[in-house]
Amino acid sequence: MTVAHPKLILLAVCLVALMSTAGVAMPYPILAPIFVNAPADGFNHFLGLPPKLLLGLALAANPLGILVGSAFIGGLSDSLGRRRILLSTLSLTLLGYLLTAWSLDMRWYLLFVFSRFLTGLTEGNVAVARAIVADLHPQLDRARSFALLNAVLYMGWLVGPMIGGFTLPLGEPVPFLIGACALLPCLAILLWVLPETGEAHGLQGRSLLSVVRQQHAFSLLRQNRLLAALFWMQLLFALGVNAFYEFYPLWLVEYAGMDSTGIAWVTAGLCLLMAASSALLGQRGHNSEPLRLARRHALLTACGLLLLAVSPAQLGLWLVVALGLPLAIYNALLPAWCAEQFAHLGQGAVMGLLSTVFCISNVLVAVLGGGLTLLDTRLTIAIGGGMCLLAVWQLGRLARWPHSLQVQS
Repeated sequence: MTVAHPKLILLAVCLVALMSTAGVAMPYPILAPIFVNAPADGFNHFLGLPPKLLLGLALAANPLGILVGSAFIGGLSDSLGRRRILLSTLSLTLLGYLLTAWSLDMRWYLLFVFSRFLTGLTEGNVAVARAIVADLHPQLDRARSFALLNAVLYMGWLVGPMIGGFTLPLGEPVPFLIGACALLPCLAILLWVLPETGEAHGLQGRSLLSVVRQQHAFSLLRQNRLLAALFWMQLLFALGVNAFYEFYPLWLVEYAGMDSTGIAWVTAGLCLLMAASSALLGQRGHNSEPLRLARRHALLTACGLLLLAVSPAQLGLWLVVALGLPLAIYNALLPAWCAEQFAHLGQGAVMGLLSTVFCISNVLVAVLGGGLTLLDTRLTIAIGGGMCLLAVWQLGRLARWPHSLQVQS
């Protein structure tokens, strides 16, 4: 579908993605002080439970919502339209921020957990943003557009914690009120700029619930053998990557002797390198077949993780930051390849599946990796590197898959 002003649409989608990612990242530096350092009351000692346990439940609510939302929001946009779903989910995200602020002000723990889940549920709309980027092809090159979108997403992981950390002293509800206010111009810009980029099929006589059941991300695995193989490959790679994302801060504490400030600086370096790498790929593009190029960068990631597991502190610090380069390029190339290969299955559903895979791996690594760190944090990172190596092997098989593969009935 040809649209007017595709670059303006891409800019609007990037703005929404920035605010969505910043909203996901914003609570990480502020929830621990809210639960552990605040005076004891019925909120941080709900039902007499330990504050750290209540903190864990609150932290789990948001990614659980993202996991559920990613499974169906992208597919729903294939039926009801990208514009409608993106505007609806952003409005619900705004409501989630307001409910979160209200629950903190009223000190209602259950409402706080529910509002965090609701916010996560609608923050699964990143899949819709990726689908819109895919829809803009061939007016805009897919790989370049995905690279620029990813660069913005990485910047969100910098902006969000800064907003939360600097505004928490003004009051616990303040960061979430700022998040809600930031979405208002996003909604206004989308209403003004964003047309319908996909081909909305409508409900076609079906109920909304039946559409969700039929078009959730996992339904695609029954339709296409190549996509099913890609799912397991990407799950392996995401397990390895999340072993790095979730436990390199612990490695920095244990083996580099860093405090929270040092970890923040290393994380800033990592995110800035990822953003710069994605922006550079977005400007220059690539001359190689995307799947083979993605495989090479997945191999670099695997080798980097295995080396990090046995490195001394000084080399390890550089490795943590340097891993941002292959990760950023891989994360730009694979969605672009998927958008081209599986366009007939619905861009929203396909992008939703990729988001869902990442969320599943996030939960699995948090549960299993935490147990492994009791033995040795380096063991968790090393196993992550091994998972990435298995993904590289699977990517080699996918690169040789017949291009004439048809949708399986």
